Amino acid sequence: MLSWISANWIYHTGNILAKSQEASELQELEKIARPGVLKSYLESLVPGLLGFALRVVIAIIIYFIGGKIIKWIRKVLRKALERSSVDKGVRQFLDSCTKVALYFILVIIVVNQLGIETTSVVAVLGSAGLTIGLALQGSLSNFAGGVLILIFKPFKVGDYIIEDTHNNEGTVSEIMIFYTKLLTVDNKVIVIPNGVLANASLTNVTKQEKRRLDLFVGISYDADIKKAKAVLQELFLQEPARVATEEVNVFVEALEDSSVKIGCRVWVKSEEYWPARWRLIESMKEKLEEAGIEIPFNQLNVSVTKMQ
Repeated sequence: MLSWISANWIYHTGNILAKSQEASELQELEKIARPGVLKSYLESLVPGLLGFALRVVIAIIIYFIGGKIIKWIRKVLRKALERSSVDKGVRQFLDSCTKVALYFILVIIVVNQLGIETTSVVAVLGSAGLTIGLALQGSLSNFAGGVLILIFKPFKVGDYIIEDTHNNEGTVSEIMIFYTKLLTVDNKVIVIPNGVLANASLTNVTKQEKRRLDLFVGISYDADIKKAKAVLQELFLQEPARVATEEVNVFVEALEDSSVKIGCRVWVKSEEYWPARWRLIESMKEKLEEAGIEIPFNQLNVSVTKMQ
């Protein structure tokens, strides 16, 4: 009996306490719902919102002004490097590095202005350093490749190179922090990672001031070989792009099935290689024809037999 009375008393007491708690919560909600309390609550939020909006406006202004300052610094740096006669590729690479570094500093300043502690950002970056390093290992390899290109100078801006791995070729127009741009003869732009150029074989066509030009032509077996060689020798000696200090060679390269193959070698200035080649090929035909020397070509004779 006593246990039942105790349990009943505890039950009613719990209900009373629960009802009193609900009543107090309703009173609090009524207080908040009152116009005066709600107004004061919203007014208390206004200074914080205004402060954050002001921070955002100041951060935008800082970023805008910082961008202008970065452009000015890069302009001054480029002029200083130009006056010091630094290689164009080095100027482009340093300009790219300066741009990345300055914008990184600017972003840190803007983040700090927004109220985010830079120490926490640095801590997060430090803890995620391994992950970031693995994710950016390709970019880091390209950056290191760019540094190696500038140190060892396998090519420079203005050189015509052939990348042997993928047979990409063109004139180097820009060496950037991660990539190198090539301009093809038909005005296409090829972008190659610096890591590829630093670790693969390539051919620098215009590295030297002069190039050897090899041309071949076939003459008839009935033609006078000595006369043909004399005509070609005179032609190549008169070539305006020829390097005067180098010897001109005209020789019999091979005895082929239907012609005697004559070879000609002459050294020309690198920048005039292709104009000289085109000019000499045309002149070889003209001079040999003028000298009465036949240039044979493949012919097909067809005989028709009338059937009885």
